[in-house]
Amino acid sequence: MNFNLEQYSKKINKSGAAGKLLESITRLCEKIDKDRINLMEVCGTHTHEIFKSGVKAILPKKIRLRSGPGCPVCVTPDSYIDGAINLAKDKNFIVTTFGDMLKVPGASSSLKAEQNAGADVRVVYSPEETLDIAKQNPEKNVVFLSVGFETTVPASAFLIKAAEAQELKNIYIYEANKTVPEAILAIAKHPQVKIDGFILPGHVSVIIGVDAYKPAAAASAIPGAVCGFEYIDILLAINSLLTLIYEKRPEVVNDYPRVVTAAGNRAAQSVIAEVFEACDAEWRGIGVIPGTGLRLREKYNKYSAAEKFADIIRPAGSGAGRIEDQAVKNGCRCGEVLLSLIEPPECPMFAAACNPVNPVGPCMVSSEGVCAAYYKYGAAGADIEL
Repeated sequence: MNFNLEQYSKKINKSGAAGKLLESITRLCEKIDKDRINLMEVCGTHTHEIFKSGVKAILPKKIRLRSGPGCPVCVTPDSYIDGAINLAKDKNFIVTTFGDMLKVPGASSSLKAEQNAGADVRVVYSPEETLDIAKQNPEKNVVFLSVGFETTVPASAFLIKAAEAQELKNIYIYEANKTVPEAILAIAKHPQVKIDGFILPGHVSVIIGVDAYKPAAAASAIPGAVCGFEYIDILLAINSLLTLIYEKRPEVVNDYPRVVTAAGNRAAQSVIAEVFEACDAEWRGIGVIPGTGLRLREKYNKYSAAEKFADIIRPAGSGAGRIEDQAVKNGCRCGEVLLSLIEPPECPMFAAACNPVNPVGPCMVSSEGVCAAYYKYGAAGADIEL
């Protein structure tokens, strides 16, 4: 957790463009009649860049950058993790997953622990790899853990369409994809969360477009700014948000026009809409948010592991659906961290019982998790003055 904060903050200050943005940010802060301005990023990549670069340390004291639920692994509830573990334990299954899911703890185990115990759990870099695994193992049920925001959903949709075209009978996905705009509105309306502006995710926005956030901004009267992933991009978004706050304009601006458009990727949206439909979804730390989940449409429902293998995923008498309580019993406060109600060091397990080698909660497991960022970069992410 050692970090040379001065080195990074000086590096930013020496940048001509950054210096000009900081001057503008400082002027706007002086004009805004608030003791504190809370800005929340909802993207794990933004979180890590903020911590790594030391952006927080060079901002005016009244600005507070808060890390929201921008890590899809982190917001996946324990009940889903345990369902995936139950599938992995069954010798008739091969479970494929992105690497971040391996070490996320469930109620009493993890996919990594089950893999070490002999379960056939395989890390893939693309859902498409699951096709070859299914072809090579026709006697096994092959299940891909479809976890992620809109960025990764098209790949899951293409996997299902390919399975249909190739008439594969042993391939399934276990759905846990989530959508961002409605979640932002839920955060904005949360009684304990006080946010003045949202730094919106670049990768997700490539798919859904800037216009997708406008209803949430209008309904909450909170502005947003889509931006890229360098510290200069984040400073640009902060400057835009302060401008909107000062001018009392709850709008969404695009500070990433080199990649993001107003309408987004129409082809990706089309394949998502063809294969998936909206449903309610549980978010760790927030609860159930209506319309933020994605499940397979009836045409493709035969590929849903949740439907096909419900008795394995949630066996009778397991208490499934309330397994989230186990994390609370263990002392994990990831839910509060995800809503920025507390900072990671305020969790008594942080850097002690919970660390990257022995993570207790998903915010420490995932490469995009805020606890992992705080642990790695330490003071770089703190709200302090130079």
